[in-house]
Amino acid sequence: MTRFTHPTPAALVAASILVGGCTVGPDRKAPPSPVKNDSFASLAGSDVDGAAPELKPVATSPATMAAWWTVFRDPTLDSLIARAVAGNQDLRIAAARVREARALRGIEAAARLPTVDAKGSATRLRDSENSGRGFPAPSDPQNLFEVGLDASWEIDVFGGVRRAVEAADADLAAAEESRRDALVTLVAEVARNYAELRGFQQRIDLNGRTVQAQRETLELTRSLSQAGISSQLQVEQAAAQLASRQSQLPPLRVGERAAAYRLAVLLGQEPGSLLAELATTAAIPVPPAELPVGLPSDLLRRRPDIRRAELDIAAATARIGVATADLFPRFSLTGSFGFQSGELDALPDMNSRFWSIGPAVRWNLFDAGRVRNRIEAASAREEQALAAYERTVLTAFEEVENGLTQFIQEQARRRALGEGAEASSRALQLATDRYRSGIGDFLDVLETQRALYDLKDQHVQSEIGVTRSLIAVYKALGGGWETPDCQ
Repeated sequence: MTRFTHPTPAALVAASILVGGCTVGPDRKAPPSPVKNDSFASLAGSDVDGAAPELKPVATSPATMAAWWTVFRDPTLDSLIARAVAGNQDLRIAAARVREARALRGIEAAARLPTVDAKGSATRLRDSENSGRGFPAPSDPQNLFEVGLDASWEIDVFGGVRRAVEAADADLAAAEESRRDALVTLVAEVARNYAELRGFQQRIDLNGRTVQAQRETLELTRSLSQAGISSQLQVEQAAAQLASRQSQLPPLRVGERAAAYRLAVLLGQEPGSLLAELATTAAIPVPPAELPVGLPSDLLRRRPDIRRAELDIAAATARIGVATADLFPRFSLTGSFGFQSGELDALPDMNSRFWSIGPAVRWNLFDAGRVRNRIEAASAREEQALAAYERTVLTAFEEVENGLTQFIQEQARRRALGEGAEASSRALQLATDRYRSGIGDFLDVLETQRALYDLKDQHVQSEIGVTRSLIAVYKALGGGWETPDCQ
């Protein structure tokens, strides 16, 4: 006859640890990239009308991409970005979400450790007098005092807790990537609004010089009219063109103020706080001759939103294991220790002590398919996360391609506008000389003058466009969050 011996708690714990190497559910795998080519289409055959674009792609480096705005060599821009990183509310929100994710991760990790509860009670007891025949007569009221500790430890045999911690780790890392993504967006927004503000200032300055030149033209026309060389019609035409050019100033002032207001808010300040600091007209930030584009494979490692989408897949995969663990039994070790007595004075006596310890198992044998449906739901969420990752990657590459294309084409446009402005300036000089000599038509002067200043204004706008598109490229490449000394 075989004699059965109850396992000791230590033996049960040891056996559980041996079995604990089993972790149910799928393991994390790196998702495949939906983009197969390791080159940007916008850099292949991007010449414009036979002229090579002013773009020299070079290898990227973390330090270059971390502080890409320094290539503009603009101390004011550097200062604005530093203050925005320190005071922006979106970054504060993102940092708080990182702390929240870290705390939630701690909650999941705590499930791997035993729990101990302290308890204490003081009870006055008396049995019922109508408890029925066959029961002892009710006793006098009694006291019961009890203090002690209850402990329990659920042993993670099948890895459900480990999978939950794994998912929380991925959530924490994803929250950090979200903070970095907010930083990338913030830096790009500050740089873009600063470039637009300087652009509006340049256009305002150009408008002032244009108004002054057309005012001089009006005075000249009036003098010639008084001398009988020109007509009153020509005077009115010159006055109309002057008024038309003056009417373009208010919208430019509105744009300048709006950019300054936006910059202040991005820095976490009141809208008008930067007006005095940015009132002096300055040049539009000038792009560098070389642009560190790198390879598409670099983009997958650098962009925070792509990294976050990959971590979302990892979290969803781990939660499949969390759901799968519910198919298996749960093992735990429970115990209690304390003192119990009818007399308060005798409570600390060693004879009043009690204790208990033992293993427990719980297994849900029938739940109408709830667990399996939770596993199916978790698998569907993993599939959603994978599709979202693929969409994020494709969108990222689209943003880079659009930014590069716009940067290249806008440089060609700026070059053509510059050449056109130079030709129009020579034409205006010729038309003015002919008019002063009495052999030219005054309408030629006005038309050439209008064309010249329109081209100059478009040239300034194109300079803004070149800088703005370069900023968009840097943002699309995921620059602006690595530390400068990272390797």
